[in-house]
Amino acid sequence: MSQQTHVSHDADGAQPQNGPRRDPRLLATAASPSGWLQALRRNLKGGELGAVPVIVGLLLIAIVFQSMNDRFLSPQNLSNLTVQIAAVGLMTTGVIMVLLLGEIDLSIGSVAGLSAGVLAVLAVRHGWSEWAAIGAALTIGLLVGLIHGVIFAKMGVPAFVVTLAGLLGWQGVHLYLMGGDGSINTSANGPIAMLTQTYFVPVVGWFLVGVALVLYLLSVLTAERRRRIAGLPYKPLSEVLFRTFLLSLPLVGGVWILNQFKGVPLAFLIFVGFVVVLDLVLRKTRYGRMVYAVGGSSEAARRAGINVDLIRISVFGIASTLAALGGIMLVSRNFAASVSTGGGAELMMAIAAAVIGGTSLFGGRGNAYSALLGGLVLGAITSGLLLLQMDTSVRFMITAAVLLIAVVLDAVSRRGRKTHARGGA
Repeated sequence: MSQQTHVSHDADGAQPQNGPRRDPRLLATAASPSGWLQALRRNLKGGELGAVPVIVGLLLIAIVFQSMNDRFLSPQNLSNLTVQIAAVGLMTTGVIMVLLLGEIDLSIGSVAGLSAGVLAVLAVRHGWSEWAAIGAALTIGLLVGLIHGVIFAKMGVPAFVVTLAGLLGWQGVHLYLMGGDGSINTSANGPIAMLTQTYFVPVVGWFLVGVALVLYLLSVLTAERRRRIAGLPYKPLSEVLFRTFLLSLPLVGGVWILNQFKGVPLAFLIFVGFVVVLDLVLRKTRYGRMVYAVGGSSEAARRAGINVDLIRISVFGIASTLAALGGIMLVSRNFAASVSTGGGAELMMAIAAAVIGGTSLFGGRGNAYSALLGGLVLGAITSGLLLLQMDTSVRFMITAAVLLIAVVLDAVSRRGRKTHARGGA
């Protein structure tokens, strides 16, 4: 047997009858499709559903809407979809950070609206440069989040109450800033508009795909080499190359489709960029591990020497900053900030996207890619219903059903993990 499969198991991932029981997370899989299928079956049996339900759901949504309207998968519609999900998607990335703590932030919609108002007032009424106004809007978002975090972490006020007060209070400040103007129009040619109106030529899209695949391959090879040197189970080269190939399919396909219209939009790149960076922070840094630890058990994390209060404050600061960036994207897409910016369904859609994408409401489980997957699901539903000219009420009811299914799957997954853990004890 090769070094890659030193940890033995049968076809169902069961442990040998003789010898100590090993942690199933350390099981190495055979370097073959059957081995990968065994690993998938073992994860599903243990309640680790991962992104499988979301991806299957997304494929079903695409098939249903394409069968009802052949424009659904057209390059123009898919390009518009990627731009439309960027604002709420950025807000969702912040929500995920808070959910990982096992908390909730109800103020992100109001923070997005407040930041949008600050941006428009400074850039239009006071004549600030648009870049300076963008920086001020992001700073306001950060300060709001730090205020929420300090009240929650240091004063012991539940996050639900703190952010509920923020939802009302910051919405009031937003209305005050807007004054008697129901809307403030921004320039259609400046840096603000550029965020959602910029599309890259095809060669840029292909270059980004190449860079992404090379970086992914190098990072995985480096990580597996370290595991091999440390004597830990590691993925063989064939599996690494196969995973890289699988990753290339959506990247190449997506860029090819977007290039059929106007090219890859800047707004979607910004969204995906934040998702990737946040994922690396959560998986590869000490700070990310501390976030998961606090979400898993704040008391255990405190006894392990983690500054729980500082983690909580920083997470709320990050969440509100990303909400502010989402508000800026809303202004960019609409060429205006209004009293209704951020005050509609953005909050509920951001939370729904995070949960639908696979982030647990119970804390300690989830990843940054939940924002991308959940955003694509909700964006696809919205886009499909608009093409079918259905009422907004139908969209809300369908979104509610999808959200409920996601929460039920999460609850079933938790129960499966507990049962699997007891069975392996």
